[in-house]
Amino acid sequence: MSIFTRVREDIAAARANDPAARGAVMVLAVYSGLHAVWWHRISHRLWERGMRFLPRALSQAVRFFTGIEIHPGATIGRRLFIDHGMGVVIGETAVVGDDVLIYHGVTLGGTGHDTGKRHPTIGDRVVIGAGAKLLGNIELGDDCAVGSNAVVVHSAPPWTTLTGIPAGQRPRRGAPRAEQPDMADFYMI
Repeated sequence: MSIFTRVREDIAAARANDPAARGAVMVLAVYSGLHAVWWHRISHRLWERGMRFLPRALSQAVRFFTGIEIHPGATIGRRLFIDHGMGVVIGETAVVGDDVLIYHGVTLGGTGHDTGKRHPTIGDRVVIGAGAKLLGNIELGDDCAVGSNAVVVHSAPPWTTLTGIPAGQRPRRGAPRAEQPDMADFYMI
């Protein structure tokens, strides 16, 4: 897939997720969330080639200009849209699926000095509200929604809504009947 196709997809995702997007030129010019994702793709390629200093330096420069820190080791899917991105942090071993929407102040972080996989894995079509913190080696299934300021420290199946501190789980509204999980095993006591 060409870089221009990816850029067009990203612009379309921004316009679909943000009613304030007035046109492709505006999105291309002033949407810092897209700029951070585009620069991440470059630093991630360098990281995959075994470089360490240059991609980290690049990610820190992008953080300075956008307020969004994406570690070059993180794996980001297609059409990620970071809306109002200031304060977003995505850790080194995080994996973010396709068509994910992240609002400002979100952290996909670790819980300490663990080694190996230590950041969240986010499924496709997940919405993460402003200020949410997803911590540790957890997995969120496809089509989950995380409420603003939720602190998520446990994995969740597809079509789950997570809210609170620590986040409790319930089936997400609008889930197809065949895909709604049996939540009896997932409710936190």
